[in-house]
Formats: sequence, structure tokens, C-alpha cells
Amino acid sequence: MEIAEIHIYQHDLPVKNGPYSMANAKVYSLDTTLVKIITKSGQTGWGETCPVGPTYAEAHAKGARAALEEMAPGLIGCSVEPKVIHLKMDSLLNGHNYAKAAIDIAAHDALGKISGVSVSSLLGGALRKKVPSYYATGVAPPDEVVRVVREKILEGYPRVQIKVGGRPIEIDLETIKKVWELIEDKEVRMAVDANRGWSTEDAIQVSRECSEVPFVMEQPCDTIEDLQEIKTQITHPLYMDENSTSLKVVRSAVDRGIVDGFGMKVTRIGGLEPMKIFRDICETSNLPHTCDDSWGGDIIAAACTHIASTVKENLLEGTWLAAPYIEGNYDKDNGINIVQGHISVPEGPGLGVVIDETLFGPPIFSF
Repeated sequence: MEIAEIHIYQHDLPVKNGPYSMANAKVYSLDTTLVKIITKSGQTGWGETCPVGPTYAEAHAKGARAALEEMAPGLIGCSVEPKVIHLKMDSLLNGHNYAKAAIDIAAHDALGKISGVSVSSLLGGALRKKVPSYYATGVAPPDEVVRVVREKILEGYPRVQIKVGGRPIEIDLETIKKVWELIEDKEVRMAVDANRGWSTEDAIQVSRECSEVPFVMEQPCDTIEDLQEIKTQITHPLYMDENSTSLKVVRSAVDRGIVDGFGMKVTRIGGLEPMKIFRDICETSNLPHTCDDSWGGDIIAAACTHIASTVKENLLEGTWLAAPYIEGNYDKDNGINIVQGHISVPEGPGLGVVIDETLFGPPIFSF
């Protein structure tokens, strides 16, 4: 089960009706990086990483490809066993979890195919055949957000995430209250995500002025210190997202009681192997969380769905996918899509998607 070849591809994913707006970024298209590994037995495995531009997080598409180019030669001959390959990657390059995640996902895909089992089985076993998704609105005028939320409720989404920040706080307050008026009598949960776009004063003000509105407040401010400052001054559950950059950070936040849950990205934390450990930390501490990624195509979507299927029902907040926002699938027959607000766990060995690599053109690097 040793790696014989590694091929790296670049692919553009246009955003439907772009841009998609967040507090600190506007997304017009996605620059995704794909990895194909081939084992000595001829089995293939696919991985992917898709950072959202240069400002959303400490990750960038060109940086991912540079990191993969740096690591790839040293990974030839390495086992595809996840723990082994992570130790090897860490010996070759410090940091760059988002690049290592692409190799990690490809290794899980290959190992599952070799073993004849799904990735969810490698991660402990699927607890359900479908996982709940949620829809994230862009930052938009209040009435437009309400229109989108109304539409998504009719599509069957059990949870909506309202993007806010990067504008006067009064507009965010109006948005939150109007969305609550819409969903108050419905079985739909709400998260409010500022993507680090609020000051500590903003977050405290919103929690006080919306004290009767139940929602999760996700990553309202920039730093962990900011979150610690507001924790005792707000009445809403506080979730960490962008600051959750490693298992060490997660463990520290849990031990210090800073957060009530997490919005977690598979590639941010380094792939499925560390995501499995993260899941277990949250289960031990009874903390709910999502199983997402920033963007990307069917490969990332399949990885997120597999790990989400292994999370206890009462702790799974949902899985956000880029599928509703981008065009097309890598697997035209069995691509990952959201139907009535839920995602079917892919069947078959590995990730369960068959990649049409003709979509990507020739690799930009091969080893």
C-alpha cells in the first residue's frame, strides 16, 4: 500500500450568480487543487483542497500547490495508512494543514478502495445513510436574506446560517430579527456567522438586543482572546470556526471553556485523520459541531459527508457543501448533491465518487 505516483491538478469552479459575499471576502470563483495518488498496486486515490481566496483564512491556493510540490517527492514510497502518512508529511513540512488535507483525503480514498470499504467505515462506521445539510446566505440586505431563507426552508433545509458583518451593526440586527420572524414557528435552527467581522462590542450588543432570538453565534470576532472576552457577556451559544486551526487549539478552547461548539472545516484541521480525533474530542465533551469545508467539488464534499455520517446525531449541526453555489460535478453519475436539505452518504469503496479527470486537463506537477 505504498505510494508510487502523485499528480497535482488545478481547476476553476465558477460561483453561480456571484459574487458570494462574506464579511471579509467576495467569492467570484474557486481555485481548487486536486491530488491523485497511485499506489504500487495501481490503485488510485483522490484528494482536494480549496482555500477561499487570500483573506478568509491563513491559506491560499498557490500556497497549497507550493506545499504539495514541496512534500510530494518525499511521499513516494510512503504507506497510505493515515497515521503513517501524517507523520511523514509533518517530517517534510511544518504547518500547511490545508495542503496536507488533500494528501490525507487521497490516502483515505485509496485505502478504502484497497480494503473494499467506504471511507466512513475507515472512520469508525456510518450511523446514518443521509446527513443533514444547512444553507449559508451571503451578506445581503435584510429582505433579500429573508427571501433566500424562505426559499431554502421550502427546499427542506433543517438549519440556516445567516452571514453578517462588514457593515453597520444595525443592518445585521435587522436581518437577524426579520429571519427569526420568518422561522419562529418552524422547525428550523439558525446560526449567525460574522466570519470575524464583528468587534467584541458588536457581538455583545447583538446578543443583548436579540436576547429572545435563539441562535448560535459563530466566530463573531477575530481572535480567541476576543471570544474569551465576550463568552461571559453574551447569552447565545458561542461557536469557534476560523480560529480552529489545529487539534491543539481545539483542545485548549474546550479545556478553557471558551466555546459551546465548533464550525469545523476538514481541510483547515489537516484532513480526515485529525478530523476523526476532533470528532472524538467533541463527543467526550458533548460539544456539537459541523463537518464542512470552505468550498471545493465532489471530493471535498464526499469527505465531509463521510465524516459527518459517523458523528452522533445530537452533536451533528450539519454539513455545508459548495454544491448549491457552483456548477457541475466531478462525478456526473454519482456526484454529491443536496436533496431536501440532506446529503446521501456515498456508497462503494473509498470516497464513493468516480472522478472524471478529463475535466482538469494535464497535471501541473507529477512525481
